[in-house]
Amino acid sequence: MSTHKETFHRKLEGAWILFSVLTLLSILVGTVIEIAPMFLVKSNIPTISTVKPLTPLELAGRDIYQREGCVNCHSQMVRPFRDELERYGEYGKPGESVYDHPFLWGSKRTGPDLSRVGGKYPNLWHVRHMENPRSTSPRSLMPNYYWLLEYDLNLSSLSAHLSGLRTLGVPYSDREVSNAVSLAKEQAKVIADDVAANGGPKGLANKEIVAVVAYLQRLGKDLKATPTASVSGSTNNGGS
Repeated sequence: MSTHKETFHRKLEGAWILFSVLTLLSILVGTVIEIAPMFLVKSNIPTISTVKPLTPLELAGRDIYQREGCVNCHSQMVRPFRDELERYGEYGKPGESVYDHPFLWGSKRTGPDLSRVGGKYPNLWHVRHMENPRSTSPRSLMPNYYWLLEYDLNLSSLSAHLSGLRTLGVPYSDREVSNAVSLAKEQAKVIADDVAANGGPKGLANKEIVAVVAYLQRLGKDLKATPTASVSGSTNNGGS
């Protein structure tokens, strides 16, 4: 019996193609069994009750933020170290970026971490800072982004963007998807009116800068929000 097993084993080792295929299959099956539960079991995904998806305008601002390469110089992940906690605030948590596709944690800090910048400065400060960073931060190394005050905000694909994110599990409602453009314009007007009322440039409601400001003003605010009884299926569409 022992000899028969040894002979079979030798034959199997000799059939190297078959042996390789069987080995590969066993690795793939094991990998699927190990990884699949992470995607299929909802409780494995860390969530925070106050974290909501971005509003349509904030989402548009996030797209511009990525387009301009802001993530190359600014991280969005406060590490749990004393110096970072004292400078930036509460450390970052996985549940904060559960609706981010892709996440923008970053690893480069030519500029400060921005994950807690929401509400730290008024809207006008962000407008001035993007137009000419030295006007608000004299020693800043950041380049000017004056064109954000000149380029018209393109919202034509916003509804499709929300719809696509919903297929990935972001809980946007039918109303938000179908009315994405009008919701974005409403929030843009609130921000533009606030900037103008405080002595800033007028006529920014349809410019890219308001979307960027909306996005920056949202960062870190969800952790400070008061939990509500119902936390799914809607977003905070108020002005920043």
